[in-house]
Amino acid sequence: MQLGDVVNGDAAPYGRPLDGVRILAAEQMQALPYATQLLARLGADVVKVEHPGAGESGRGSFPHMVDPEGRTVGATFLRNNLNKRSVAIDLKRPDGRELFLSLVPRFDVVCENFKAGTMDRLGLGYDVIAERHPAAIYLSLSGFGNTVETPYRNWPAYASIVEAMSGIYEYKREPGRGPRANPVGALGDISSALFGTIGVLAALRHRDRTGEGQQIDVAMLDALVAMTDIVANLWSMGIHGQIEDEIKAIVDSFAAGDGWFVLQCVRPQHFTALAQVIGRPEWNDDPRFATSAGWIDNIGEVRAAIEAWAAPMTKFEAAAALSAAGLAAGPCLTPPEVIADPHVAARHMLVETPRTDDPDGEHGPILVPGNPVKMSKVAEGPETRVPWLGEHTAEVLAAELGLGDDDLAKLRAEGVIG
Repeated sequence: MQLGDVVNGDAAPYGRPLDGVRILAAEQMQALPYATQLLARLGADVVKVEHPGAGESGRGSFPHMVDPEGRTVGATFLRNNLNKRSVAIDLKRPDGRELFLSLVPRFDVVCENFKAGTMDRLGLGYDVIAERHPAAIYLSLSGFGNTVETPYRNWPAYASIVEAMSGIYEYKREPGRGPRANPVGALGDISSALFGTIGVLAALRHRDRTGEGQQIDVAMLDALVAMTDIVANLWSMGIHGQIEDEIKAIVDSFAAGDGWFVLQCVRPQHFTALAQVIGRPEWNDDPRFATSAGWIDNIGEVRAAIEAWAAPMTKFEAAAALSAAGLAAGPCLTPPEVIADPHVAARHMLVETPRTDDPDGEHGPILVPGNPVKMSKVAEGPETRVPWLGEHTAEVLAAELGLGDDDLAKLRAEGVIG
């Protein structure tokens, strides 16, 4: 889907569920920016507050392109900031903080994802915001939370840090190897973003009924403990080794003619179907395979048979044949295969963003994940590109606070805005 396209145009007359909701976001990197981008896709007006110098830290991530002014726009920023406006305000300056506080009553939601305590030290914590705007919903998203003292409250955190502390790295560590950091992208960021989004939606509903605002405090580590629920739960139930070994299930990757596919075979009926589809029906009368423990005890023979069966096929063909037999299987896709995948195209799950530094289109567009929330009465798109740093500063401050050209010029000259 190209930037600006509208999909499911029949839904356009319904508008979007968050039309009229306004969000003021002091945000950086991925966790909170992903949440506010999702809220923007559902109709919210998101104004992003950034430092006038380099902007938020996601702009400096690698790889990057450059904006029309030659400033870097990093991959992390490009993934998480469609459909927003950027206002450059220096929150470390008293005049900058006062500008922010003056904007607060114009917005429904104020949110931030700095290290715990940062906004309080700046005089922009929840108590101050609530005094200015009692109906404000205030979302804080940090590594370890703002509202409860824990041993880690003052630690900085990225996704890989809270992923490690959730226990999942050790849980999935292969014997004889160290834990693999950051194996699946920003699980820690996006999971906490989703819980933050749920909190905002619930708080908006609560305010509809009561008129009251409130603080939402999401700790990334809490989100990861929830997402990696098997770690504590299964340990408490006596599973102290690799889950596949302990529960005697086949959950693994297997080679086909052109790559790999994953097969999950857990219940007796699954193994019966597997034996039939790969041409080994005699296994179903073999006492060695009468229980799932026997599958694992003889996994070498099982693997050899599966891979011999799959060798003449592509990984897609093998997965399709297994799926047709009622088994859960899927190919392990490379990045180009994901980009070309017909499901991804049919579900509009990639948005094409033109490169500002590639006017001839030689390198193709930058691809950003689309909105996974599909609603029958909400049109997808049109999406707008990410904002350049401070692109909307004058527009927003003039419209919201009535500042004129002279006021803006003075603030700009003093370094308060950019």
